[in-house]
Amino acid sequence: MEYRTLGRSGLKVSAISMGTFSFGGVGDFAKVANQSVSQAQRLIDCCIDLGVNLFDTANMYSLGRSEEILGEALGKKRNDVLISSKSRMRIGDGPNDEGASRHHIIRECERSLARLKRDHIDIYFMHEWDGLTPLDETLEALHTLREQGKIRYIGCSNYSGWHIMKALQTSQSKGLPRFVTQQIHYTLEAREAEYELLPISVDQGLGVMVWSPLAAGLLSGTFGRNKTPDQSRQAQGWSEPPIRDKERLWTIIDVLEDIARERNVSVAQVSLAWTLSRPAIATLVVGGLSESQFQDNIASSTLTLTEAELSRLNVVSRPAYIYPYWHQHNFAAERLSPADRALHASFDDLGMV
Repeated sequence: MEYRTLGRSGLKVSAISMGTFSFGGVGDFAKVANQSVSQAQRLIDCCIDLGVNLFDTANMYSLGRSEEILGEALGKKRNDVLISSKSRMRIGDGPNDEGASRHHIIRECERSLARLKRDHIDIYFMHEWDGLTPLDETLEALHTLREQGKIRYIGCSNYSGWHIMKALQTSQSKGLPRFVTQQIHYTLEAREAEYELLPISVDQGLGVMVWSPLAAGLLSGTFGRNKTPDQSRQAQGWSEPPIRDKERLWTIIDVLEDIARERNVSVAQVSLAWTLSRPAIATLVVGGLSESQFQDNIASSTLTLTEAELSRLNVVSRPAYIYPYWHQHNFAAERLSPADRALHASFDDLGMV
């Protein structure tokens, strides 16, 4: 297993981490899976044996049941690994049962700790933007939790570029804790993060954790131009992530299948290896229903794609060259920073556009 430094912190995380989205199966989460403590324990042990040191959960996954199962399944190992969790999403019917207020964050962190049977959370994420709560209130609440020893590092998830920069500026001006990581959706099919989120991560030293790096299984090899599994979460009505151009998706999968066949590896490994090759990526949060799935996905951390293979995947998947980026390509190419090139490097083969 490869271990990567998380942003500007000194924390080392495994290149593949384990997601626990499928633990519990409460409400809509049953469309994904309903894994029990004993099932979770087998998968956790498999991941630990293969070098995984980070386990990701959230207070709203199965309304807290995912955290409970993770804490129970880890048992005595719960303090030998890293755990990330989150708050912000709605978890009840009350007016303060969502958001990034001081009240909600501190209450939900303490509830998460009780469910996990732990005295601290290693990485604590704001799960979504809250435009109604002042950022200094949110960051001061996280500062309180860190001073109390209940959290170690903080991160954001699903923020836009200006949200992140506003948060980082607030941290600097107020002397408050700074995000060291962001957790985002980023795959060969969904490369919008290259416009702002990856460049910000390179420039500001945020280690990127990727959620659903196989696009809810769409890039796992089980889906294709002429195949859709009957038992998939999509067949059960799960609509995340949205696919706006299915023909483009099938074309990407065609190339993934060709490379996988040539390298004698799985489609999932090729897809994950591409994501691991991208700037600022610290870890991919991978879920699964069986030990064999995790074994296969974890093997991607040792797969290095050639420049020719990366180029083939880039050509069929790169995002639209929207303004102002095409203008920068035409007139600022000689003065682009490493952060700029998190996007622009994918268009080096083009002349004036």
